[in-house]
Amino acid sequence: MPGVHCRRIPPPTSTVRFSPISAVAAAPQKPQKTHSMPPEKQEIFKSLESWATQNVLPLLKPVKECWQPQSFLPDPSLPVEEFNEQVKALRERTADLPDEYFVVLVGDMITEEALPTYQTMINTLDGVRDETGASSSPWAIWTRAWTAEENRHGDLLKTFLYLSGRVDMLMIERTVQYLIGSGMDPGTENNPYLGFVYTSFQERATFVSHGNTARLAKEGGDPVLARICGTIAADEKRHELAYCKIVEKLLQVDPTGAMLAIADMMKKKITMPAHLMFDGQDRKLFEHFSAVAQRLGVYTADDYADILEALIQRWGLEKREGLSGEGRRGQDSCVG
Repeated sequence: MPGVHCRRIPPPTSTVRFSPISAVAAAPQKPQKTHSMPPEKQEIFKSLESWATQNVLPLLKPVKECWQPQSFLPDPSLPVEEFNEQVKALRERTADLPDEYFVVLVGDMITEEALPTYQTMINTLDGVRDETGASSSPWAIWTRAWTAEENRHGDLLKTFLYLSGRVDMLMIERTVQYLIGSGMDPGTENNPYLGFVYTSFQERATFVSHGNTARLAKEGGDPVLARICGTIAADEKRHELAYCKIVEKLLQVDPTGAMLAIADMMKKKITMPAHLMFDGQDRKLFEHFSAVAQRLGVYTADDYADILEALIQRWGLEKREGLSGEGRRGQDSCVG
């Protein structure tokens, strides 16, 4: 995992030269499907703008009520001696946390730092994208404000890791740059039906992951880090609620279309947002991170299955009516 080193290893003296590394991680080649939603269905999202204003936007918090990273970190405005004491206390609290814990914490932070990719992905979705960069559409307002709330997560974790002295920040920063440069194709096809199913799953997955890093930090003797991870997890839970509400509404106004979208994403399997994680050396970096997360119980294969089951229950897929024949086949695929 990038950056999880207690000391820097000197460069090898070998004269063997390695192949130049690309500026981005190579994405696996696969057919890319685009604009799969029929154009006429964009009208559904236009018709839901008033509903979104009343039911989705209230799940955002006013900026003045939001926590900020500085609330959890040493105060740089203090005299040098006091600031250094706060940094020393932070380092003492983290000293006994195992290296494997920092592997998953770094992995979570890198995932959060690739936020530009996620905003870009949402703005590929037909009918809900921010057409101007400052659109007054509730869909665009949500995306910008959601991004602003999420931005605090990576900022806080990155600064905490920097101050801990437990990680190699240069390798971490390179990994973040590679990941953002690589982008991602989660198979959402510019289709907001698929996109909102994807974000519903991912927000719940990050809630689970941050919740478990909070638990492990508390068990490891760092209550401040536990509070940091728990606070981030609470944000993810609130964001999950917003995306789940959108899918719920789509199931009401277009039950067959929404059911088929859910079945499609389940069939494809949800791609993790950081699956192209790369540090310039290890092409299997995400696999290694995932293995440690599985071993520590931070995010596991069982969690993936549990999230799917929770969404099926939340959206009441088993009892949904008003479906076409194709919609019922999609329903069987989801709940069968």
